[in-house]
Amino acid sequence: MSKVRVRFAPSPTGPLHLGGVRTALYDYLFAKNQGGDFVLRIEDTDTARYVEGAENYILEALEWCGIIPDESPKHGGPFAPYRQSERRDIYDKHLAEILKTDSAYLAFDTPEELDEIRTEFEKNGDVFAYNYITRNRLKNSLTLSKDEVQKLIDDKVPYVVRFKMPIDRTLVLEDIIRGTSSVNTNTLDDKVLVKHDGMPTYHFANVVDDHEMEISHVIRGEEWLPSLGLHYLLYEAMGWEKPEFAHLSLILKPEGKGKLSKRDGDKFGFPVFPLNFEDPETGNISKGYREEGYLPEAFINMVALLGWSPANDREILTLEEMVAEFDLNKVHKAGARFNKEKAEWFNQEYLKNKSPEEVLVLLRNVEGLDLLNCGDDKLLKVISLMQERATFAKDIYTDGIFFFEAPKEYEEKAVKKAWNPAAAEVMSDFVSHLETIDFDTETLKKEINDFAESKGLGMGKVMMPLRLCLVGELKGPDVPDILQILGKEESIARIRNAVNNIP
Repeated sequence: MSKVRVRFAPSPTGPLHLGGVRTALYDYLFAKNQGGDFVLRIEDTDTARYVEGAENYILEALEWCGIIPDESPKHGGPFAPYRQSERRDIYDKHLAEILKTDSAYLAFDTPEELDEIRTEFEKNGDVFAYNYITRNRLKNSLTLSKDEVQKLIDDKVPYVVRFKMPIDRTLVLEDIIRGTSSVNTNTLDDKVLVKHDGMPTYHFANVVDDHEMEISHVIRGEEWLPSLGLHYLLYEAMGWEKPEFAHLSLILKPEGKGKLSKRDGDKFGFPVFPLNFEDPETGNISKGYREEGYLPEAFINMVALLGWSPANDREILTLEEMVAEFDLNKVHKAGARFNKEKAEWFNQEYLKNKSPEEVLVLLRNVEGLDLLNCGDDKLLKVISLMQERATFAKDIYTDGIFFFEAPKEYEEKAVKKAWNPAAAEVMSDFVSHLETIDFDTETLKKEINDFAESKGLGMGKVMMPLRLCLVGELKGPDVPDILQILGKEESIARIRNAVNNIP
C-alpha cells in the first residue's frame, strides 16, 4: 500500500459523540498530513440498533466541523458503495473464500442451547466461552458430518459463521501509539463473523472493507484493542496484507474515573455531541456545540488537543496548521480529561479575534434574540465594546442587554452602594447638563469630568450613579461609550426614570 488511506467508520445508531469527532479529526489530519485520502464509511450492519436520521446527522456534523471526506456515501468514490448494508455481495464473496480455509466454521447452536450451557458453566463457577475447548462439544460443522451439516442447511436451520481461533499461538501486535504487545490465542473466543440473517458482524465486514478500500492505517478508539488479535488473524486467514493500527485513548469525564458520557454533559452543563440531536422515538433533544454557540473552528481546535500536543505547546491552531503538524507518534497513550472551562476559553479566543462584521453575522443568526428593530450600525458599536469579554456571540446581547432594553429594576446591592438622595440630586443636575452637549464619546468624557469638577465631586460620585441609571447595575463598558450608543434621548429618559423610581 503506497498511498495513505484512512477511514472513519461510524455506526448510525445515534448521534456522533465527542470521541467519534476526535477519531474522525485525527483520521483526517493524518491523511492530509501524508497527502492521503480520508474515507467515510457507514457501518450499518447492526439493523437492530439503527436510528433513523443518524447517518445524515453524522454527515452534517462532519461538514460543520470542516472534516470533509474525500470519499463517502454522499461524495461517492472509486470504492463505492460506502454503506455496509449495500455491500452484501462483497461479504458473501469473501465469506465463501474463508469457508474454504480451516479458519471458519458453521455453528448451528440456538440461543437457548447456548444459554443452557452458559448456565451450566456458571453453576460450576466457570465462565462460558465459545472457544477451542468448548467448540468440540457444540453443534457446528467441526463436530457434525458433512451430510449432517448439509441437511441442516437444506432444512434452513439458522446458523452463524464463527472464526476458528488457533490453539496456543502468541500473537505479537503492533500499535503506532501504544507500541508492541502480545496475546495468546487461548484467551480469545471464536467470534461470530456472519450472523443468522446473513449480515456480517463488525469484525468481518470492517476487515473485508478495509482490504477492499485499500485502507493503509486504521485509527480507532481503544475499545477495539481486544479485537486486534482477531483482526490480525482474519487478515492472515484471507492472505491479505494488514494495515497499520493506532488505538486512541478515551476522553475522560471532568471528574472521577471513566469515559465521558452524555450523563456527564447533563450533570456539568455542556454538550457531548457536535450538533443538537432529536431522538426519533422519544423526541428528546440532546444539546450540541453548534446550537450552544460554539464556533466550529474553536470546537475542532479544542477536540484536537484532547490527546495530542503540537510543537511548542501551541494551543490555538487552524485546521491547516493542525494538518501541517499532526503526528500519530505524538498522540498520548493516557486518557484526556474533558474540561468545560477550557472549551469555553477556546471559543472566547476565536470569537475575540473575529472582525466586528463577522460577529455581527453570528449575532444575527442566534435564535431567540430580539434584534429585528436594531440597526447594524448600533450593533457594530455594541460588538466593538462587548466582543473582548464575550465567550459566545449571544453573550454580546445577554451581557449587553442594557443597550437594547431600559432597566426594569435596579440591582439591590448596586443601589445600596451608589444611590442616596445626594446621588439623585447629582443625576438631576447632570440631566440638565446633557441636554445641551454633543453626544460623541470624547465630548461626553470631557463633559462628565468637567461636571464632576464643577460640583467638587470625585468621578466615582458621578460615574457610579450614572452607570446605575443607564444599566441597572454597576457593570458594563465605559459610561461615555454607553451614553453615545444609547443616544441623548434614551440616556436622558433612563436617568430621569431612575431619579423618579429608585427609592
